[in-house]
Amino acid sequence: MQQGLAWSFGKKLSYGQKIFLLATLPLVFAMLTVGFIVLQEARGVAEREIAVLEAELIAAKKAELRNYVSIARTAFGPVYGNALPDDEIAKREVLQILAAMTYGNEGFYFVYDYEGTNLVSPRQTWLIEKNWAGLSDSNGVPVVDELIRLARQGSGYHTYTWPKPNSGKPATMVSYVIGLQDWHWAIGTGIFIDDVLASVASARAQTKARVQRTFLYIGGITSAAVFAVFLSGLFLNLRERRLAEDKLKALTQRVFDTQEEERGRVARELHDSISQILVGVRYTLELARRRQTTGDTRAGDSLSSGITHLNGAIQEVRRISRDLRPGVLDDLGLGPALQSLAEEFGARTGIEVDFETVVFRNRLDQDAKIALYRVAQEALTNVERHSGATRVNMLVRGTKLGAVLRIQDNGRGMPETGSEPSGLGLRNMAERMARLDGTLRVISTKTGLMIEAQVPLTHMLTPIAKNPVGLSKGQDAKANQ
Repeated sequence: MQQGLAWSFGKKLSYGQKIFLLATLPLVFAMLTVGFIVLQEARGVAEREIAVLEAELIAAKKAELRNYVSIARTAFGPVYGNALPDDEIAKREVLQILAAMTYGNEGFYFVYDYEGTNLVSPRQTWLIEKNWAGLSDSNGVPVVDELIRLARQGSGYHTYTWPKPNSGKPATMVSYVIGLQDWHWAIGTGIFIDDVLASVASARAQTKARVQRTFLYIGGITSAAVFAVFLSGLFLNLRERRLAEDKLKALTQRVFDTQEEERGRVARELHDSISQILVGVRYTLELARRRQTTGDTRAGDSLSSGITHLNGAIQEVRRISRDLRPGVLDDLGLGPALQSLAEEFGARTGIEVDFETVVFRNRLDQDAKIALYRVAQEALTNVERHSGATRVNMLVRGTKLGAVLRIQDNGRGMPETGSEPSGLGLRNMAERMARLDGTLRVISTKTGLMIEAQVPLTHMLTPIAKNPVGLSKGQDAKANQ
């Protein structure tokens, strides 16, 4: 069903619309493909850059935490270094030092023993003296147990969600913790990285906006290109239409000119030959009537002369009729028609014509026979009027590619060797061959002019029976031509 609908839609498109689609669809597809690749690459590069930025900012925060812990250790180091594992006075002094060391608006130090009890939390005092072992954040990430584990190992960083001291709202926090192994304490501090996450989110939003602008630019360029193709196609379509109309007008005028020329030729033939002969026949018959009235014995001679002139007029009418449409072409085929044309041309002009033909294995259709016969007529007319030749060779035969008619004379050739034929007769030959998808070659040399016309195999019919009923062998061969 979908194929049928697509076929119907395609059938409704005009030729110009199909050309426009063929020109624009590959362009649109290419631009969309390029745009998709560019956007994917831009997103990939941006994400990598954002990841690098985030890693650098967090690394800076971690270095800052490490420095804070180093400062705290420097502060309580002398006390811890001179104390024994069970020195409660030293422990209390260290806790007091850490509880007093706050920084910024939310910075503080925390202390947990390895059992999970909070010992110091100056900004969140509700944590002190309570055991928080097993505590996890809102995302299920262990907090106190992980800090103690890192402290037992010596030191480490841990990221988790923790309520901010000022607002109580949960936020992402990075902590750095060290272990005091003699006292089984985990001492550390943390920094909220809201500013880092905000910077990363801002960079990501800017990247998304840049990607969207890039996509809009690509869409705008594609639309402009399609519009330019549309305008170019419209301009070319209008221009080609005007040229086609001009050519049609010129062709129509040439058809009218050819018709008028043919009518003029027939009128001249009738006036110069038939009309004069019939006038002579009239005078001869009138003379015979007067002689018969007066009893002149020469009346019979006048009648015989009139009959002779009348026979000449009949022959002339047949000749003109044969030039307009030779009956032998329909009755016997192309070969006999061309042979008759060559014989009459030689008898009329005195130019020697050598005619050669090969029996076709296939018959020519009617259009091809008429076209080749008219080409031969035009070629012999050119030989008679322009070549000054004394000899003409005419060949017609079938080949693997179709049927070929070749006419070659020993005249002066064309005035400009190699130029495109521009005479009306040569143009008529070329147009006849073009209508049949055939070819016409005109080769001019110092030794004469050769015209070769060829029609393709599509104008060859299937062979008829070798000896049809009612035809002799000679007629059979001619019919196959």
